[in-house]
Amino acid sequence: QVQLVESGGGLVQPGGSLRLSCAGSGITFSSYDMVWYRQAPGKQRELVAVIISGGSTNYAGSVKGRFTISRDNVKNTVYLQMNSLKPEDTAVYYCKAQSAYRGNYWGQGTQVTVSS
Repeated sequence: QVQLVESGGGLVQPGGSLRLSCAGSGITFSSYDMVWYRQAPGKQRELVAVIISGGSTNYAGSVKGRFTISRDNVKNTVYLQMNSLKPEDTAVYYCKAQSAYRGNYWGQGTQVTVSS
């Protein structure tokens, strides 16, 4: 059974940092592109950052220079380091494992709230 479990969310003040983790099981983790999405209340889910199986990364313009995505294929985990957080970063953050050949899987999400 495939599972993606996010952790690391919480409440942080503006300008603070958080590191999200997403641990995968039941899949050949290294074969998947891993993606972080977020969804704020009343808004559509948006892509935040991607790290493909080969290690290349890409970011949404709104987080470029503040967020860093990385992966550890030994631990089957993808990370999202979030620095200089802003109130507009408040959202539920989801990780997704995607593969054109093996299918797509989603985690359950973790809440990030940026507020003073």
